[in-house]
Amino acid sequence: MMWQTDILGADFESCAFQATGVDGAERTATLVRHVPNGGEGVTASRELPRRAVLFLHGWSDYFFNVELAQFWTGKGFEFFALDMHNHGRSLQAHTHGGYVADLDDYDAEISRAIGIIEALWPDPGPKPALTLIGHSTGGLIAALWVSRHPDVASSLVLNSPWLEMHGSSLVRRAARTMVGPLARLRPETVLRLPERGFYWRSISSAAEGEWTLDDNYRPPLAFPVRAGWLSAVLAGHSRVARGLRIEIPILVLLSGASENGMIWTEAMRSTDVVLDVNIIAVRAMALGRSVTLERIDGGLHDVFLSPPRVRNYAYDRLSRWIRGYVLEEGATD
Repeated sequence: MMWQTDILGADFESCAFQATGVDGAERTATLVRHVPNGGEGVTASRELPRRAVLFLHGWSDYFFNVELAQFWTGKGFEFFALDMHNHGRSLQAHTHGGYVADLDDYDAEISRAIGIIEALWPDPGPKPALTLIGHSTGGLIAALWVSRHPDVASSLVLNSPWLEMHGSSLVRRAARTMVGPLARLRPETVLRLPERGFYWRSISSAAEGEWTLDDNYRPPLAFPVRAGWLSAVLAGHSRVARGLRIEIPILVLLSGASENGMIWTEAMRSTDVVLDVNIIAVRAMALGRSVTLERIDGGLHDVFLSPPRVRNYAYDRLSRWIRGYVLEEGATD
């Protein structure tokens, strides 16, 4: 693989690659890795257990959270992030941003990324223990992927995963009934839905937030919602509702409250303006046998983009879970 300096600077490298799905389509994805101090990401001299993290972003998003990478590297993990096809670094001029017709279409690029990661560790020796992380729609994708590939990841972290529609399963069923025929006949049709840029406003340094975002990779109003994409997400929600029976330890982090109004309010600085966190908390219990739920008061939709005091608390909760479920007995972080 040809690694090059990433847009995040000298401490990050990235490489674009092709992955062919079960449908025969070839898609472009981009793997990013953290290389602290511009050095080699994986070194034989480390005396820590072999551990790696792969992060999956949300819809209409890309990886940019340097602080998150530094946290995991500081815990003795090799950190990687995947900009999935039609997103971020992997956007192609001839494709629809954010579009996918079936969430299973991400399987090939996730599996290929993991193969690239594992190849960085020289043989002989065990493959690195993998923690898969997903945010929002990426959390839904990660959970579904782990359920279909049960012997690859050793732990799963979900940051505000989009596991269900607002309200209840009745809303989801009604939405599937309405969007289903259009998704089958004209899947790339744009649905005319209200445009709410409140989440972008809460995190972007160009508005109310503190994070520098590239609007070419993460547009303020997100990509257009297309019928096929929404149908794919709703199908994923239905699979979660039936239960995924994941065996590995799972951590789910959620904001303490939601705020879903149509006009900006100050409460949106300290709540999830995208998801119904209470229904997500219920759905999280259907993921597997060992699920830890952490509610982060004052958290944003991405709890690790919340104001410093709040996200420091979220990192504390994550650290506790890592010590309890991920690190080998006797290891230190």
